[in-house]
Amino acid sequence: MKNKSNYLFHFLFSPFRGLGGPLLTLILLSPFRGLEGLAQTSITPDVLSTLEKAQTNTAADRALRNVISSTSINKVALDMQHSSAATDTYFSLETKNTGISDQQSSGRCWLFTGLNVLRHQAMKKLGTNNFFFSQVYCFFYDQLEKSNLFLQGIIDTRKKDIDDREVAWLFQNPLSDGGTYTGVADLVSKYGVVPQEVMAETFVSNSTSEFNSHIKRKLRECGIQLREKAAKGASEKQLEAEKVEMMKTIYRMLSMAYGEPVKSFTWAPKDASGKIIGEAKTYTPMEFYKMVSDGTDLNADYVMLMNDPSREYNKVYEIEYDRHVYDGHNWLYLNLDIEEIKPLCIASIKDSCQMYFSCDVGKQMNRATGLLDIKNYDYGSLFGTEFGMNKKQRIQSHDSGSSHAMTLMAVDLDHNERPTKWKVENSWGASNGFAGHLIMTDEWFNEYMFRVVVNKKYLNEEQKKLMQQKPIKLPAWDPMFMDE
Repeated sequence: MKNKSNYLFHFLFSPFRGLGGPLLTLILLSPFRGLEGLAQTSITPDVLSTLEKAQTNTAADRALRNVISSTSINKVALDMQHSSAATDTYFSLETKNTGISDQQSSGRCWLFTGLNVLRHQAMKKLGTNNFFFSQVYCFFYDQLEKSNLFLQGIIDTRKKDIDDREVAWLFQNPLSDGGTYTGVADLVSKYGVVPQEVMAETFVSNSTSEFNSHIKRKLRECGIQLREKAAKGASEKQLEAEKVEMMKTIYRMLSMAYGEPVKSFTWAPKDASGKIIGEAKTYTPMEFYKMVSDGTDLNADYVMLMNDPSREYNKVYEIEYDRHVYDGHNWLYLNLDIEEIKPLCIASIKDSCQMYFSCDVGKQMNRATGLLDIKNYDYGSLFGTEFGMNKKQRIQSHDSGSSHAMTLMAVDLDHNERPTKWKVENSWGASNGFAGHLIMTDEWFNEYMFRVVVNKKYLNEEQKKLMQQKPIKLPAWDPMFMDE
């Protein structure tokens, strides 16, 4: 206290000599003054000793250490008192569906989700509840288009140094099996769709990683060759012609792994028992898409909404290179407060329209029950600390982002018409979660929901005007906008 009084006296009564004296005094009075003796750039023996002495070694500590080190963290952190209560599976508003799809060991959740939304419309049109689209048909063209997107991107950036951030990103990400809603919209609008039995899944389409590693290596090789030819003076047209030759190899590799897409097929709808219930007709994939979609334009009629509190609300953002087709659409979305998004989702469900929805599914997920609840796991009590970041901070620190797409199909409203929980159709098989679905509390929805696609007709006039503003373009490597 004596020293503190002397510093205070010096600050109040010493002659003014610039900011040095008072500023130094304020630093000395700082509540962090006691930490100065421990400040080190490296872990020195003194620092290590301090860390070691701060640890306790009670019987409870030893028992907890044994448990944590020998089993799954989620098993230990599971709040038994909370999880023992039966999950409420009633929903006041729900769009019914039949049949659960399974993406298996692939990253195609975006494609399964987009086609499941379209499937809901198609079953109404076809008069059957026994129908699935062929995911592998669309996926073949997705991988073909992404390969072209990468190689054309290499041509477009040929004058940039290979260490340039954009060029480096292209070579790091030549191809993936992940994607977004815009990919679904562009692919089906360009290539159409076919029923599942017309082009069946393959082993590789259900387990994509091994094959992807080979095709990515080939694409990188092609990319390097294009840059070398450009450096030797090849024109843009010459490089594009060379790219077409390279794409012949890519097409062959894809057809060997996924099968070659059909050009036309004869098909009739069936009921749950497999009995034909309609007239067999011959279609091209585009004719079939136009028939089952009933004129819906997946690009023009729908809008992607985002809840990203790390960026300004009521602004439109566009993500560069976040598209599947070179001549297609970059991912474009309107960033809104979460409480503005919920009424649009509710309106869609009331109108029996399912939605493309994506979130950070791994956070606080109980796989056994299919419940997403911020109270599922008590990690803080387990480790004797707090995990206190809010949604904005988790995004900024790369701790949270959209990781999985599903089909939003139900909401439960209280007597004030406020949502209490939501339900999504997943693509992990019927035995996963709650009969192939996940149920999320509204609190979880607030924290970990990021994207939803709704028909523009549900937007109010102000929101429609916001969509007309010039988009703010963000780089492809932004952490919030990696493929789902």
